Amino acid sequence: MKRAERVVTFTVEQITAYAEPSGDHNPIHADADFARSVGLPGIIAHGMLQMSILGCVAVEVAGGGAHLRRLYCRFSGMVEPGDTVTFTAEDAGAGKLALSAVNQRGEPVLTKASAEYL
Repeated sequence: MKRAERVVTFTVEQITAYAEPSGDHNPIHADADFARSVGLPGIIAHGMLQMSILGCVAVEVAGGGAHLRRLYCRFSGMVEPGDTVTFTAEDAGAGKLALSAVNQRGEPVLTKASAEYL
């Protein structure tokens, strides 16, 4: 059974740098004071940054980006600088992948994650 895993410890620099290529300049991803003013613990990582890392892991198991047909997940937890997230993709048979993203406390940060490939 094919399986791939990537462990990422998120940094402030990584999170703020992602804003430019993504076009998502929401201050909750760059300004800790602003993030706290709207009820967050501080800067949080973009959900799409997390999903893109999960997608890279899925591509490894699918045999390349040309084979990946669908990727789905729900954003279920906040990722803060210093959090370490383990992204996993595993062949679930019949062109399907089981995906997960779990932080260092064992809490899922992406749920209902799956992918389809050729």
